This record gives sequence, structure tokens and C-alpha cells, in this order.
Amino acid sequence: MTIFNPTLSRPAVFKRRTIGTALTVLLTAMAFSLPVAAQSNITRLVVAFPPGGPVDFVARTIAETLGKELGHQVIVENKAGGNGAIAAEFVTRATPDGSTLWLTSVGAVAINPALYDKLAYDPQRDLAPVSLVVNNVEVLVVGANVPFANGAELVAASRVPGSKPFAMASSGTGSVPHLAMELLNDAAKINLLHVPYKGAAPAINDVLAGHVTGFFGDIPGLISYINAGKLKALGIAASKRHPLLPNVKTFNEMGIPGVDSDNWYALFAAKGIPAADLDRVNQAVRRTLNNAQVRARLQASGAEPSPSTAAELAALLKSDTAKWTRVVKAKNIKPD
Repeated sequence: MTIFNPTLSRPAVFKRRTIGTALTVLLTAMAFSLPVAAQSNITRLVVAFPPGGPVDFVARTIAETLGKELGHQVIVENKAGGNGAIAAEFVTRATPDGSTLWLTSVGAVAINPALYDKLAYDPQRDLAPVSLVVNNVEVLVVGANVPFANGAELVAASRVPGSKPFAMASSGTGSVPHLAMELLNDAAKINLLHVPYKGAAPAINDVLAGHVTGFFGDIPGLISYINAGKLKALGIAASKRHPLLPNVKTFNEMGIPGVDSDNWYALFAAKGIPAADLDRVNQAVRRTLNNAQVRARLQASGAEPSPSTAAELAALLKSDTAKWTRVVKAKNIKPD
């Protein structure tokens, strides 16, 4: 008969307890470390607008291919509100390693600093330019029944003594469409009447309904109406014609120089990103925008894929900030 001896079993019990404790500590450490490891293999592509808009479309068009180029998943996160401030603050507070990127339109980084006296972020101080993504030049459109064939005819009619100013819609005070209209006012020495709306959709609807004469807007948001004959394109606010509208002249071609408005989209990271990480992300973006399928989808929408170096984007940001600041200050434009 075997007699149980508790003294003899203590080493075995202690050993089992030690192994169990160590295993528990290891599993707990793994549990806490897994989310961190997982997050390090994700790039967040932040968009300052709700899902379904043009910036969101570009973000989702590039996300999958960009993820393949980076070697891990890219997820789009919509952080709308505050005219871009919510998204900007999220990115500026992120770890500066390229794992959080902001895809923004020109307004939040080159116009807002002039438009708002108190802005929670300074684009040139708090953000690191990564790459330009697309150019979105503005086109002037009017309703299908408006009797002008081009921008020069609208300008000529605006100059007739005693004529009533033509009402021009915009997506909001200080928006790119508003500032493009102001460029035309200055270049042509005319006085178009600004009618601000809360967004592009209601502005376009009122042009279609004939409540206002026209609207400057991004080609991606207007091309379907133009192709359907519901809106008439009068002029391109750029240095060259657009490939989807080859018969529409630029304002410069019509003898009205100085009307150049591009609502470009670009990628920024938090300031302080190491040069190696910045170059790694920039190269991945450039390869993404040179991907045939990505380019085709963007071009079909009316956007023009335009990869750049970080330095080129920094120079563009600086020049456009100066340009739009001059317009905002000269016209004494204040946000609604």
C-alpha cells in the first residue's frame, strides 16, 4: 500500500504552481501586446468628410493598392467636422511614423489659415507633406438654358452698363468655388454676385433649377451633369484644358488670364516623421498612383492623378497659402 506523504509532494506542487504562474503572466502579456502589434501593421487614412464624398472616393480608390505597396492594410477613417479641424488634430497628435495619414483637400490646409483667426492647427508647422495625390481643377458651369456658349460671353454680358449681376452659387463662404469666382471677378473686372450654400449639392441643384446662373466646381462633381446635357461648361480655371472636356477652353485662352483654381487633394503626416518613413510612404504613394487600374478609375471620375515628392508638395502648400490668403484678405472674406 502506498502512503501519501505531503512533504514529498511539495516540490512537485511548487513546480506546477510556478509553471502555471509563469504561463499566466506570459498569456496576459501577449493579450495586452496583441492590439499594439496589430495596430502597427495598419495605416490609418484619415478623411475630413463623411463617406460617399469626392475625397472619400479618392481615399477608397487608393487604399487597397497603397496597402499592398506598404505591405499591410490601409483603412479609411472618416473624421468629419470643424472644417477639417477634427481630422487635422487627430493626425497632428498621432505618432509621427507614417502610420496615420491625412488625405485633405486644399481648403483645410491652404485656405483655412487665412479664413479663421483662431485655428487649432498650423498646416506648415504641425504637418509633414507626403505627396500630392490628385488635381481637381475648377470648371464654370451654368444651366443648360443659359444663353452663353463660353465664359467670355458671360463676362461680356456682365459688363453691359446697367445689367444686373449674375448670381453665382458656391459651396460656402471661403470655399474653393467662392474664391474661384472672386478670381474671375478680379481678372475680368466684373461683379458676379456670390450666393453661398451649405455644400456643393444644394448649390448644383439650384443651378439646375435656374435659381442661380452658375457655379464653379470640381470636375469630378460636375462631369455627369455636363455629359448628360443638364449643365453647360463655360470655362476651365486652369493653365490647360481638361482631358474629359477637350472642347472647353481655359479662361486664359479666352483672354482672361489669372483664373486658376485647383482643389487638389494631398497626403500629410504628423510633423516629426523620420526621413526614412517619409520616403517609404511617399514611394508607396507614387507607385499606387502609377498603378494602371487606380489611374484609370481616378481619371474616369475627372480627377488627375498627380504624385509628387514631399518637397514639391511643401512648395505647393506654401504658394497656394500665399495665393488664397491674398484673395481672402483683399475681399475681406469672413466665414459664415
